[in-house]
Amino acid sequence: MPIPTGGYREVAEDLAARITSGEYAPGERLPTYNELSALYDVSVTTVQRAVIVLQTRGLVIGLQGRGLWVAEKSPT
Repeated sequence: MPIPTGGYREVAEDLAARITSGEYAPGERLPTYNELSALYDVSVTTVQRAVIVLQTRGLVIGLQGRGLWVAEKSPT
């Protein structure tokens, strides 16, 4: 998957695609903000804004001092 070189929306869409494709599995820890910033060649602030979008969608959960995790799939 090519890495987008844009704003927080593009980063959020790419991360969402990686999560839904299974590249990042439910319950798996995501890379740190700094690692994501380097991966996407954007600022940490841009990554933070992208993560807010993903949290709003229920795709990721942030745990204070412990990192970002892919949300477990809810039973349907």
